[in-house]
Amino acid sequence: MNPPLREAADVAALRAALKDGAIDCIASDHAPHAYDEKEAAFDDAPFGIVGLETAFAVAYSELVPGGVLSLPELLRRMSTEPARIFGLPGGTLAPGAPGDVCVLDVSDVWIVDPTRFHSKSRNTPFAGRTVTGRAALTVVAGKVVHDAGAGAGR
Repeated sequence: MNPPLREAADVAALRAALKDGAIDCIASDHAPHAYDEKEAAFDDAPFGIVGLETAFAVAYSELVPGGVLSLPELLRRMSTEPARIFGLPGGTLAPGAPGDVCVLDVSDVWIVDPTRFHSKSRNTPFAGRTVTGRAALTVVAGKVVHDAGAGAGR
């Protein structure tokens, strides 16, 4: 991660900024690197962690039960707001939008296991952590690309 969150005060300040609306979106850079790239000395290793496979679960687990954000507000900050801020056509199901949808299972409790990631990388600070929430179905441009119950490619 860049910058790394080293102090509890930094994390608390980010939570407060989310709660009061000073931070209006949550996104993942999703900067995976191959294992051999990350095996360099710390100062020489490229910045970045796997983000897509844990972003919602970590955000949900950290922000919703503790009252920092409601579930609808978390979803808005992770979908509509990033699209609006970056001028992207997604983030909504309005007519003419791309038809990108993610169905989330907020009852799915799981342990982050990097060996099960689909990404090319396995580096995550969340390995071994119990989190709640996971993508059950993902549709991009009207096509199913991930279906936790049946596989992708329909």
